[in-house]
Formats: sequence, C-alpha cells, structure tokens
Amino acid sequence: MCDVVIVGAGPTGLWLAAELRLGGAAVVVLEAREERDPHSKALTIHPRTLELFDCRGVLEAFLAEGLRIPNGHFAGLPDRLDFSQLDTPYPFTLALLQARTEELLEERARRLGATIRRGKRVEGLTAEGVTLAGGEVIAGRYVVGCDGTRSTVRTAAGIDFPGTDTTTWGSLGDVVLGAPPAGGVNVAGPDGGLMIVPLPGGIHRIVLGDPTTDHPAWPGELTLDELRATVRRIAGTDYGMRDPKWLSRFGNATRQAAQYRKGNVLLAGDAAHMHFPTGGVGMNVGIQDAHNLGWKLAAVVTGRAPESLLDTYHEERHPVGADLLQHTRAQTALMNAAYTAEGQALRAVISALIATAPDMSRQLAERLSGLDVTYATGRRVADQQLPGGRLFELLRTGATVDTKAGTVRADGHLAA
Repeated sequence: MCDVVIVGAGPTGLWLAAELRLGGAAVVVLEAREERDPHSKALTIHPRTLELFDCRGVLEAFLAEGLRIPNGHFAGLPDRLDFSQLDTPYPFTLALLQARTEELLEERARRLGATIRRGKRVEGLTAEGVTLAGGEVIAGRYVVGCDGTRSTVRTAAGIDFPGTDTTTWGSLGDVVLGAPPAGGVNVAGPDGGLMIVPLPGGIHRIVLGDPTTDHPAWPGELTLDELRATVRRIAGTDYGMRDPKWLSRFGNATRQAAQYRKGNVLLAGDAAHMHFPTGGVGMNVGIQDAHNLGWKLAAVVTGRAPESLLDTYHEERHPVGADLLQHTRAQTALMNAAYTAEGQALRAVISALIATAPDMSRQLAERLSGLDVTYATGRRVADQQLPGGRLFELLRTGATVDTKAGTVRADGHLAA
C-alpha cells in the first residue's frame, strides 16, 4: 500500500505528486490516457505560480521557454492590467503550452520518485484505495482526485458539485493562418468576441465568443467552416485559415465541490471547481491547490502532523475556489455584454477605470495573478533576502523558514 493515490496526471496531479515526494510520502499517479494530451487547454502561467516554481527550484526551465507578457486582461477589455506594479520578482504572465508544462512537471515528479502509471482508468473507490477498469485494486491510505470536471473520484466519494449549467458557449481553434495579423487580435462587439494568439510551430489559437451560441443547447461539434465564417463576420477576413490542429467548444457551467475533503478522499484542481476559462487562471489555481495540500498530506502520512491538519485544506482553499467562480462569472457577464449597445458602454466605462484608477487596476491584477490569496494564518510572504539566503530558495527543501514576520510554511504563507 502506498501513502497516496493521485488520480489524474495533469498539472495539478503532477505538482501534487512532487510535493508529496518532497515531504517523504510514497505516491502513485494513475492516468487514464496512454499518452499525454497534445492539445493545450491552458497557455498562461501567472505570477504566483511562477513564485511557486521558484520556491521549488524549477523556474528556470519555464522562463527559458515561455513568452513573458507584462500584463493581463479582465474580460477581454481593451485596457489591460499592468503587472509591473505587482510586488513579485515575476511581474508578468508566462505563455507556455500546457503540454510542455505537464512534461516539465512530470520530469520533476519522476525525478523525486513518484510512480506514474498511464493507461490506468479509475472506475471507483474501495476501502483500500481505487479500482481500475478490469478490477485491479490500487491500495492507498489517501486518494486525491485531480481528474477534472467529470471527476470519477468526486462522484464515487459522493461529494456534491453544486452550481449552474451552461448558458453560453465559446469556441477554440488551433489553426494555421496564411495571413496572420501582426501582433494578434483582441476585439469584442455585436458580432462576437475574437482573440488570436500566436503559438509555437506556426500555429495560431483563435478563441471566439459568439452571440449565436448564447443558449444552453449544445451547438454541436465545431467545424473549420463554422470557425472560418464566424471569424469573417467579426474581423472581415479569415486570415487564410487552414489545417486545423484542434477544434473545441467550452461552456460557462460553473460548479464547486461542496467538500474538498471527505474522509480519506480529497479533491484538487478542476475536480474541485469548474468555470468559464476567462483570464487563464484555471491551471494556476489547480497547481496552487496542490501546493497547499501537498505539504499537509505529506506531514500527516509521515506522522509529523495530526490528521486534523487536512481539514485546513478545505478551510483555506474552498474560499479561494469560490472567489475564482465569482471572478470568472463577472468576466463572462462583461464579455457577453459586448453583444449589445448598452453592454458596450458598460465595457467602455470599466475599461477606462482600469486605465485611470490605479487602485482598481492593481486589485484586479493581484486577484488575477494569485498574489492576493490570504488564509487565516496570513497572506503569502513575498520573496526577501534573509541571513541564510533568499526566502524562495530556502523554501526549496519543503521545510519552514523563520523570518522577522514569523515562521513561513512550506507553501509560502505565514504559519499560525
């Protein structure tokens, strides 16, 4: 029997596996896919996640490959949030394909000794651990569901997932553009919203908000012809669109697990919260869930902390998830507002405030970047020079660090 069985080898599950190994726990990760998903839902790594990577000594590989973007957007408004004002060594977002992020995180997890088994579909829970398709039982003292919005672990544990169903749909296409726009595109109006972002390998990502899909019914699988027609309607051109690599739709269904812990079962990432992908925060919040849970669960299974410590995982991260849902719902409403004259006026007013009200812009940037998260023990501690070295470097062992402000936990927040 291992200490922890993690279901799902996405960014959340892989970061959690490494954190558990850093704390001395025996870990196995089970992933239904035989191979890593080549399609990258997430592209954006926010400042707080970059700080966590620094706190574990893996940041340089990401900085070497990612594209630094010194700002972020709120609901696709034309005036962007300036990250240069943020209190962090990394005042930017980093654009990197999720598939590459997962590859780097898996390398770290394996290097620290985590076992990762692909092609292992979990079908349910038992008193010993989990059951796989075919009946094999993988025993573990604790099971963590990092298996996405349709989480088998969450369902098998009987954890409620309340929220709201989809009422509007977005579209995504990774395609080749024969005549790509210089510098990308970000427009919103009565005909829809359009964002075009260059990706590695000569591919462009097209993200669409379409007023014709503002209803709960599934519009059907996205086709290249539909994508092309919608882009032409919004931009007046299809930019020479061809050779689709990935076409997908996503809805604004918004839900959150009622419990992040139920006995020996815990949830993290998309298994704990789902939302419209506004602001590119989903993967980041999942990794931050794992960062909070990892040191706690490792301390419990190795006998260094009482089991009651695990209750603080729900207490600290459930409010963060609730805030995430509120934030993404607000952005979704503002994005959909672009389809009416009144909504466009609202967007113009709020965009102007972002440009002219520094306190408002900073607060939104702190929320989007993940730097504003505060627990009962305190806010995250900023990097600083200490007698023994830089704080983020001292945290790389996973141990606590003493500062003038108090003891800093393994996850970078002040201890109680």
